[in-house]
Amino acid sequence: MRVTNIFLRDCLIALACFAFLLALGLVFPSLWLMDTLTALFASGLLAMSLHLLIGYTGLVSFGHAAYFAAGAYIFGLLLKAPDFVATFGAWSVPLGIVAAVLGTALFALIVGLICARLSEIYFAFLTLAFQMLFISLIQGFVSFTGGDQGLTGGIPRPAFLGIDLTRSWDRYGFSAFVFVAGVLVIRLVTESSFGYTLRMVRDNERRTSFLGVNTYRVKVISFTIAGSVAALGGVILAIFTSAAFPEWAGWAHSGEAIFMIMLGGVNSFFGPILGAMAMRLINDVTLLYTTHTELTKGIVILFAVLVLKRGILDYAADLIRGRRAQGHRPSAVADVEKVEKRENADAAA
Repeated sequence: MRVTNIFLRDCLIALACFAFLLALGLVFPSLWLMDTLTALFASGLLAMSLHLLIGYTGLVSFGHAAYFAAGAYIFGLLLKAPDFVATFGAWSVPLGIVAAVLGTALFALIVGLICARLSEIYFAFLTLAFQMLFISLIQGFVSFTGGDQGLTGGIPRPAFLGIDLTRSWDRYGFSAFVFVAGVLVIRLVTESSFGYTLRMVRDNERRTSFLGVNTYRVKVISFTIAGSVAALGGVILAIFTSAAFPEWAGWAHSGEAIFMIMLGGVNSFFGPILGAMAMRLINDVTLLYTTHTELTKGIVILFAVLVLKRGILDYAADLIRGRRAQGHRPSAVADVEKVEKRENADAAA
């Protein structure tokens, strides 16, 4: 019953968030706002999916952007295939998204089966090696992927169910739906018994294995789910730009997602989303005055690490908990004093 209640609660919250995003687009029908939020949906899903590995499983992946790019390329290549749109017509986009998620899940599963045998820095560098291999494949198959130039020339986006992705409002609403669905998947995973198993693996893998848990299998499943959700982010960006580029799979893109998690908060579920918004804000504000955006981002990250010593949401949560503890302390002390007085009175009698 409790699991059912949590599932219904999270679904209702996701529905409310989706309605809020649609209302935001209706109240402020600005093309800049809708395009900015659409780009944030893509980067937010990348950060959220990586957070499932770093924050809940204890696995730091340096190559997570490869799954983001894999989703974009699978979707783009299918839609650009000569007979795909002609065969499936209006259902080309939904089928392309499903194929992108499943194809990326298979890719992540294969990589996860190899990488999950290692841990810590060896795991991180092995994921980076697969990321470099994936970029080499993109750049090598020029006739399919466009090589260094990327998958340009426009990805066909035929209308389906009355949704025309070439129109800004339709594209924004559909991207918001995909984003909320991806976040909901991660939320349900982290709130399930499997999610608590992930936390056990993160905190003490050896002790978890003593309890009879196959920690290798748990890490592979987590890796596969994270890769699949990252693919949804790549699909959003491919729909938004009508293209796909090899830079999306690069180390810099993975590193930026790690920065988003650090800035927003590793221990907070919505920390990566806040980090993505903060990074975008820093980038846009900095560009108003100078082109040294990377320097500004570095200074902000240093401030979070050296001064706050945690992400923004983690800091805020600790601050609220500390004030609540201070508020309860006088009553707790008074209760202790009452007990001591009662004990002394009993002893005297």
